[in-house]
Amino acid sequence: MNKKILIVDDDPRNIFALKLTLKARGFQMETSTMAQEAIQILKNSPDIGVVLMDMMMPDMDGYEALRIINKTPSIQHIPVIAVTAQAMEEDRQKCLDAGARDYVKKPIDVDKLLTAIEKLS
Repeated sequence: MNKKILIVDDDPRNIFALKLTLKARGFQMETSTMAQEAIQILKNSPDIGVVLMDMMMPDMDGYEALRIINKTPSIQHIPVIAVTAQAMEEDRQKCLDAGARDYVKKPIDVDKLLTAIEKLS
């Protein structure tokens, strides 16, 4: 299982909390506060196994980032888990339709997140 995760979130507090949680469970992390930067990190880091993508970001939202990731041959195989405060059933479906492989709502249930990561790693 590839234990390197890319966390993409425009709120540094969310990144900090996720890093603490995942590091304690043996994962390595890369982080980005902007979707465009995250796409570059993916292109330059073939060891990333999973992306945790915040869907609501100011520069480029997670939906647009997913479209780019899924159209880019060198990175389209990397699974993305949508992480969002939008918790309605149609929001979940919108994330999956955009190309996310799974969906975890905020506030994050750590057990559900770990299950999603392990399922995709």
